[in-house]
Amino acid sequence: MRKIKDTTNEETIKNENQPEKDGVESSEVTIEEKLKNLYELQKIETQLDNIEKLRGELPMEVEDLEDELTGAKTRYQKFLDEIDSLEKKISAKKIEIKNAEAKIKKYTEQQKDVRNNREYDALNKEIEFQQLEIQLCEKNIKEFQAMIEKLKPECNQVLVLIEKLSHDLQMKQKELQEIIKETEKEEEIIKKKIEKIERKIDPRLLTAFKRIRKNMKNGLAVVKIERDACGGCFAKIPPQRQLEIKMRKKIIVCEYCGRILVDPDIDKN
Repeated sequence: MRKIKDTTNEETIKNENQPEKDGVESSEVTIEEKLKNLYELQKIETQLDNIEKLRGELPMEVEDLEDELTGAKTRYQKFLDEIDSLEKKISAKKIEIKNAEAKIKKYTEQQKDVRNNREYDALNKEIEFQQLEIQLCEKNIKEFQAMIEKLKPECNQVLVLIEKLSHDLQMKQKELQEIIKETEKEEEIIKKKIEKIERKIDPRLLTAFKRIRKNMKNGLAVVKIERDACGGCFAKIPPQRQLEIKMRKKIIVCEYCGRILVDPDIDKN
């Protein structure tokens, strides 16, 4: 099945093949030089891609570990807050028990000075009520303690997970930093080369190049003809088309993948 081309890129490249009436660059820079600059830029960009490949999945792994660690810490804090809330409830219930015991003691003392059975029974009911309150508080305390005992193992599991994730993250970050440190100077040199070569390329053509590169998984926007085929998608190129590419009189894109095509000898003097 024929792949649909990026018409925006094609139009941009068609415009590049047309000489501009105004502007010094178009009159000074030939199509051949433009093709050589594009191919040189592709080679340098590929070097940068290879450096990034050395890092592999490490940046994503570090990011995933950071997210997972943040989530684990949030869960751990939630457990701590819940346990703290239950402990506060237990403390409140214990205070209620002490208050109830104090009332029972007070009502018991008052029973000694009652003048009739009605007053005695009323105090007795208050004592019974406070005793029920104590029983209810004790029941609540046991329930809260049971909930805490259930939460503690889960909390400890999350804590162990946090320690493991922290260790794994530290190792991955260290590994990534070592790779970055090893390639830092080389990467800086390559980026300067990219900036230098980009200044030689017309902005419209450079935009088209970057757009093509972005759409290709391997980042190749400019490819040589290899064995009579496109070096990117390996689609066969007719002899007449190959001849046009070899002449370097215009910028030609692959009809199947949209990559810019150059002849095999483009990087030779």
